[in-house]
Amino acid sequence: MTHAPDARPTACLALADGSLFYGRGFGAEGEVAAELCFNTAMTGYQEIMTDPSYAGQVVTFTFPHIGNVGVNPDDDETADPVAEGMVVKWDPTEPSNWRSTERLGEWLARRGRVAIGGVDTRRLTRAIRQQGAPHVALAHRADGQFDTEALVAKARAFAGLEGMDLARQVTCAQSYRWDEMRWAWPDGFPRQTQARHKVVAIDYGAKRNILRCLASAGCEVTVMPATATAEDVLAQSPDGVFLSNGPGDPAATGEYAVPMIRGVLEKNLPMFGICLGHQMLGLALGARTIKMNHGHHGANHPVKDLTTGKVEITSMNHGFAVDSQTLPEGVVQSHVSLFDGSNCGIRMADRPVFSVQHHPEASPGPQDSFYLFERFAASMDR
Repeated sequence: MTHAPDARPTACLALADGSLFYGRGFGAEGEVAAELCFNTAMTGYQEIMTDPSYAGQVVTFTFPHIGNVGVNPDDDETADPVAEGMVVKWDPTEPSNWRSTERLGEWLARRGRVAIGGVDTRRLTRAIRQQGAPHVALAHRADGQFDTEALVAKARAFAGLEGMDLARQVTCAQSYRWDEMRWAWPDGFPRQTQARHKVVAIDYGAKRNILRCLASAGCEVTVMPATATAEDVLAQSPDGVFLSNGPGDPAATGEYAVPMIRGVLEKNLPMFGICLGHQMLGLALGARTIKMNHGHHGANHPVKDLTTGKVEITSMNHGFAVDSQTLPEGVVQSHVSLFDGSNCGIRMADRPVFSVQHHPEASPGPQDSFYLFERFAASMDR
């Protein structure tokens, strides 16, 4: 157990094993229970907090300079923060960036998200790596009064992400069109006016920058809810189908997503999946998924393309993975993590159907893998 600092702490992070980390609260006051993960990205805290894939998780940032570029509306990956809370080493600094329109703490408070600063994030990260992603309760109280036994009990009572279908909670309520392309200096986000392909994007928790990348690759994008059926998708007469990122246990989401994907595959349409969409495709093709010890969350993950031998530095955010040992005949492992050898991509051997575990749209992170959007667009030219 860590020791509280001399000044009365205003936030407490309680782990299910009874460990307590005290610090200074910022953002909203309140309590939340979730799974704890760590993210090693050096930029993009706003994009991370608004990434729907972080539903049900509190994020520990290993990079200490959090808050230094403030926040702005353009960098939201969805309308509101989805991550349950954040843990940082140092208190958020004053914004020092021309794009900033608000301080991080004020933004979190307005959006109802709890955060704690002044934590030994190195120690916390080591614990996550060694023991797996723990269940935690995070509390922020201005008066510094904490019932630590109740917080530990709340952490222990958290059900965990295994078996949880969180895509239903973060998907869109109804279909909509998307034509905004990637940000470009000096005009911001241009609009796609000369699309070559019609794409249906299934929203399991889609990041806006993924949709922008599809538009920038020449796609007219119709976004549909996670629960869309094969009939719903095919009624749009798409040239291809995209499966988005998202949170939760892929096996749970697969209960309704897999039949849809299989129905679309019967029509021989090109298909591309990212993150949860990759796992959905794997399940639909007959593979299985597994829960990882602590997952991959960061913007510096080396992934090898087994087709070309090229190594890409990628952005990742996932706690489950496709088990490459269960890939059926006709499905090829296309990418692999150089950190731990886990599966990072699959493709059908005889059709333009493929997916990757990493995030080629980055936001934040490197753009080494953007070519995958162009590959998807090229597959629809045939």
